[in-house]
Amino acid sequence: MFEQIDVLRRLPERYPADLALACSAADVRRIHRSGRIAVLIGVEGGHAIGNSLAVLRQAYQCGARYLTLTHVKTNDWADAALWHGVGEDTLRHGGLTRFGREVIREMNRLGMLVDLSHAAEPTMLAALEVSEAPVIFSHSSARALCDHPRDVPDDVLHRLAANGGIVMVSFGPGFTSEEYRAWDNGLAIPEWRRLETLYPGDDGRVAAEFAAWKKRHPSPPVPLARVADHIDHVRQVAGIDHVGIGTDFDGMDEFPVGLEDTSRFPALLAELRRRGYTANEVGKVAGGNILRVMREAERVAQRLQKARQPSDALIEDLDAP
Repeated sequence: MFEQIDVLRRLPERYPADLALACSAADVRRIHRSGRIAVLIGVEGGHAIGNSLAVLRQAYQCGARYLTLTHVKTNDWADAALWHGVGEDTLRHGGLTRFGREVIREMNRLGMLVDLSHAAEPTMLAALEVSEAPVIFSHSSARALCDHPRDVPDDVLHRLAANGGIVMVSFGPGFTSEEYRAWDNGLAIPEWRRLETLYPGDDGRVAAEFAAWKKRHPSPPVPLARVADHIDHVRQVAGIDHVGIGTDFDGMDEFPVGLEDTSRFPALLAELRRRGYTANEVGKVAGGNILRVMREAERVAQRLQKARQPSDALIEDLDAP
C-alpha cells in the first residue's frame, strides 16, 4: 500500500504543470481553478491496513482520503459482495465485526471517506448505521436496473439519502447492463474457468485463448444511455444530491459505447441535459456532490477530533471469541 501511495505522491512532483495532490475539497477546487488535475489517493480494500488502526492513521497522514472497506474478498472485519467468477468467498461477519465498526469510527475521526463499493449489502447497512459522516460508493450502480451484487439496492439508496452520501455510478458493463451480466455469467466466466483448467499456470495462453473465444462470442454492446439510466435511478430514489460519476476505468477491459475514456464525459453530461437535467444538476453529478461529501466529512472530523482520542482498539481484543 505505502509503495503505491508513494508512486501517486511522486506523479504530481514529476508532472507539476498537469497534476497536483489534493487532500481536501478546497484543494480540489483550487487545483481545478489552476487548470490542473487533482490527484486524490484512495485505498481499495480494507485488508491493506493489516487489521491495524495505526496503519490506517499512517495511510491518512500519507494522503489517503478514502478507504474501500472490502475488495473482491471478505476480510477479517467486513463482508465483501460475492459475485460469480471473482473473489468467491463467504459472508462471515453479518456485515461488520466490532473491529470493523471501530474502523468506521476512526475513519470518521480522521476525515477519511468510507467507501462501500465492493461491500456486501449487510456491510453497507452496518456502515450507514455507524458512520457519522456521509459515505460514498466510489464505483457502483443501481441494482434495480442490473441485478449484480456489486450494485446498490433501493433500500440502501433510501438510507444513503438520510446519511448524505453519494453513489458514483460505474461504467462497468457487468454492473450496468443486465444483458451483459447474463452473457458474462452464462458464457464468459465459464469459458475462462474451462481455459484455466485446460492450461493450468499458463496465464498468457489462457488470455490468448479467451481473446480468440470472445471474437467468436462477442459481448452485447452497452450504450451510453444505459449509464445515464443508472444516474436517473439513483436520482429518483435517493435524490439529485446523492449521485455522481465513478467510472472504474482502471478496472475494466470493455466499455460502454461512447464512454471509452475520460474525453467522452461531455457526451454523458449532454445526455443528462437532453433528459431534462438543469445545468446546476449536471454540475452536481459531475463533481459538486462528491465535493460536498468531502467537505461534510472534513467538518465531522473537526468535531470528532475535539471529542475523541485516536482509538487503540485491537482486532484480537474486540473480535476474540
